Amino acid sequence: MPFTVEDFRDLIRIVEERPEWRADLRRLLLTDELLSLPEQVVNLRAQTERGFQELEAAQRRTEEQVAGLAVAQRRTEEQVAGLAAAQRRTEEQMARLTLIVQTLSGDVGDLKGESLERRYRERAPAYLARVVRRAHVLSTEELLSLLEDAVERGELSEVEAAEVAWADLVVRGRRREDGAEIYFVVEVSWGVGPHDVERAVHRAALLAQLGTPALPMVAGKTVTGEAASLIRTIPVWQLTDGQVVPPERATDSS
Repeated sequence: MPFTVEDFRDLIRIVEERPEWRADLRRLLLTDELLSLPEQVVNLRAQTERGFQELEAAQRRTEEQVAGLAVAQRRTEEQVAGLAAAQRRTEEQMARLTLIVQTLSGDVGDLKGESLERRYRERAPAYLARVVRRAHVLSTEELLSLLEDAVERGELSEVEAAEVAWADLVVRGRRREDGAEIYFVVEVSWGVGPHDVERAVHRAALLAQLGTPALPMVAGKTVTGEAASLIRTIPVWQLTDGQVVPPERATDSS
């Protein structure tokens, strides 16, 4: 017997009146895949929500980590700034310490030089006794008087006289060989350098313009290699540790 439209309508009416039959009818009309689709959608929604929740949690953790990194970065920058400030303070302290050491070294050098100059001033007559008789270290007043007279006679200019006046020592005596009066123009330094040699030679040459022989001499504890090389080419007397060395012996020994 064929299934008519009226039969279909009756079926719909019956299903509407009997809701419990709807599930059976759906099971007959739909495939298992279609029937499970709502459940799959629910599961998918749940998974999606869990995924979003996990993403949100991961995002929060990331933000917290970024915030932690920012804090750590600020601490690092503060530490670097502190280290830089400490480095600057250390450099400033080292610079001050270097300046203090240099100042102390200069002061010690000056004291040593002054002590050595005083020693040679006091003992020069004894040191030079084998070279000259009646050795006498000119006082500042005696030297200035000698130079002022030379300026008045036109033998030295004011500048030249001032240059000679800066000599550490000027010793007058009579040469033992012939009794002739001579001067020693002495430059004193703890470590004799080439500039000491040059100053002694220059100042002795100026003093010799007064008509009395003036011999350059350097005195000190040691003589640098540069000064020794210069002395080999210039006749300069040496006074080292109380021992007088004439130019020819200084040249031969070097």
